[in-house]
Amino acid sequence: MDVSDVTPELEQLELDLNTLQEVLQPLLSDVGDVSSKMPLLDKAKLYVLVCYAIESLIFSSLRLNGADAKSHPVFTELTRVRQYFEKIQKLESPPEERENTVNTEAVARFVRNDLADNKDIKNKLTELIAKEKAKAEAKAATAAAEKKRPAENSTSEVRPEEAGNKIAKRPKRDGSKKKK
Repeated sequence: MDVSDVTPELEQLELDLNTLQEVLQPLLSDVGDVSSKMPLLDKAKLYVLVCYAIESLIFSSLRLNGADAKSHPVFTELTRVRQYFEKIQKLESPPEERENTVNTEAVARFVRNDLADNKDIKNKLTELIAKEKAKAEAKAATAAAEKKRPAENSTSEVRPEEAGNKIAKRPKRDGSKKKK
């Protein structure tokens, strides 16, 4: 590559860097003053963004000068600042709200054990626990049935008189091995 081919790109880079310096000058001259008027989350975003911009410029300068920028400490700083970006994003999008459910079976067990002296209440709570267990088992069975794949259509037709017949099972092994 000829040096004369690179000159226009270098001139454009110099112009872009000068423009960047002019644009960032008001912000970087007094970051504290600008950030003092912002809410806390926006202030954190500003500081992380400024830090990232400075670190990336240093990283780019190292790369342009031919240094191994990935082994330089500035690369670890860029990684650290990226982690702050991720933390801020997590704060901006809070996790989904959990559903509050009451485990009635557990509550009934607690109450039953606490009121073990009263036989009438103990019997009612035992029945309630049995009903809750049945509900939970039915719900689990329904969920399991929904997860199963539908049966594939077979290519052969099944006659009505064969539909009631059970498929023969393989005989069980008696566990003894034949000698060869």
